[in-house]
Order: sequence, then C-alpha cells, then structure tokens
Amino acid sequence: MNEMTITVRFCETDALGHVNNTSYFIYLEEARVKYFETLGYSMDVKKWHFILASTKCDFLSQGYFNQILTVKTWVSRIGRKSFQLDHEIVCSQTNNLIARGNAIIVYFDFQKQESADIPDLLREGLAQNLIES
Repeated sequence: MNEMTITVRFCETDALGHVNNTSYFIYLEEARVKYFETLGYSMDVKKWHFILASTKCDFLSQGYFNQILTVKTWVSRIGRKSFQLDHEIVCSQTNNLIARGNAIIVYFDFQKQESADIPDLLREGLAQNLIES
C-alpha cells in the first residue's frame, strides 16, 4: 500500500468550511501520480501510457481546512489492458475515514490511439501492491 499526506489548503474548502468535493479528486490524482512514480514512471508525457477510464469518490465524513489527510492507494484488480486503484482518505489526527474512491486505469498506446496489453514488468509492479477486496 502506498501512502501520501496532504495538508488541506484554504482554497480547497467551500463556503460551508469543509473540503469541496472536487478537491478530493485532485487528491486522488496526486496519489495516482505518486504511485506511478514508485513503479518507475515519470510524468514525461512522451513516455506516458495511462489513460483514466473511470473514477469515483464516496464522501463519508467532512474534511476541513488545515487538516492533515493521508491518502492510501493500492491495486485491487489487474486485467489484461487495465487495472483498478483503490483509495482511502483518512484524517491523520483522528484516524477518521473521510472518503473512499477508486480509478480504472487503461494502459494506452497514444500513437495507435488504442488500449494495449499491460507489459509484464508493469504487471509485476502492480501485483506487488495487489490487495483484493
């Protein structure tokens, strides 16, 4: 399982004082990028092979300005051409589960504009973080 922390900025909150729902998707994106980096993939767009097919987030509790949130990321499914990352966002101070989300990522050949089989090396890296639900 991969973990990263985020301190909630004021601009990520709404008029009600809690984290705006769109901010959670930014947190999940940042967690995915950090996860790809642990697998050896940089954000070099000329070498990028991933496309986001689907993402969702369930809001379970409210987050607030200046809270420290921990985003946990793991692989829950590996297919032939795609895989699923699952996430939990937890308040570090209270250990309260704030949100739960997931993303389906497709391995993509941008020159051919089509999905492609996940290479063996990537599949091995994903399998090291596989936690089936």
